[in-house]
Amino acid sequence: MSIPPLPVVFEPLYKPKPWGGRRLATLFDKSLPGEEPIGESWELVSLPENESHVRGGPLAGRTLAELVERWGPGLLGGVPLIDDRFPLLIKFLDACEHLSVQVHPKPAGDTTAFQPGVKHEAWFVLHAEPGAQLFIGLQPGVGPEEVARVANTPRMVDVLRVWEGRPGQCYYLPSGTLHALGAGLVVAEVQTPSDITYRAYDWDRVGMDGQPRELHVEQALRNIRYDVTEEMILQPRARRAGALAPVTRVATCERFVMDLVRLDAGFSQVVPPGQMRVWMVLSGSGRLTGDHNECAFAKGDVVLIPADSRETQVELKTACEWIEVTIPGMRG
Repeated sequence: MSIPPLPVVFEPLYKPKPWGGRRLATLFDKSLPGEEPIGESWELVSLPENESHVRGGPLAGRTLAELVERWGPGLLGGVPLIDDRFPLLIKFLDACEHLSVQVHPKPAGDTTAFQPGVKHEAWFVLHAEPGAQLFIGLQPGVGPEEVARVANTPRMVDVLRVWEGRPGQCYYLPSGTLHALGAGLVVAEVQTPSDITYRAYDWDRVGMDGQPRELHVEQALRNIRYDVTEEMILQPRARRAGALAPVTRVATCERFVMDLVRLDAGFSQVVPPGQMRVWMVLSGSGRLTGDHNECAFAKGDVVLIPADSRETQVELKTACEWIEVTIPGMRG
């Protein structure tokens, strides 16, 4: 691939789910397939059997794995791969019903070291119906015996912390946190690249095939963390300098950082090189230009900007808001 690193947008991978809906079409103008309930739109992923493909431009059809292989540090900067793959998985979720009460593999020992299957994630609330809630973490004082007693029963919700679904709020879920996204919510999800989930309760629901969905109660009980605090989940916001303008830091962990960026129509500036960036565009439209290439973006798009995208200029057609995702402590 002789084309140098440049910004790209990928085709979404739509995931039908029994708890999903069609709001990604109305909120983000996405062309959803068929009439099935779509629960997830995977925007940036490189996993077995799930690979993002570039949407347009000179790299149309290329996979994210190909870009990683060909561009290497030009894409990633100093960011290491995770299990030889791109180190992030970016999604939009539409929950018309509660998701299962679930957990991802619990880290062992040093949480800064790579561990296969570990899935740290964060939810940024984009839309919330009146009364919508999130279930994240355990109530104070709840221990393994109590969780085991209520596993795979409606009483599981009684041991979970309940959070208000409020647009603009961000919640961080370290791997091993028992959780369920509540009905009536649309969220932007940033996570480490794993698709391992253990369901402990699924509201007695059937899957898309009409059969009861698989549960993993024993695995879930073995992987629940009991040290996740309220302060870890709902992190304090901080105003700080960003690459283009002051930003609001909404979540940070050892694997990713999320900043909320708001810029006015007509804004134009060179994007500083040296660090890979991912923009989850929540509103507005614009373009990135450079090296005789143009990458247009609008609400609902996820833009991957390589670390070595030199002389890349961002120009905004309308006022924009996006979540900028970076990997901490790694600069080229």
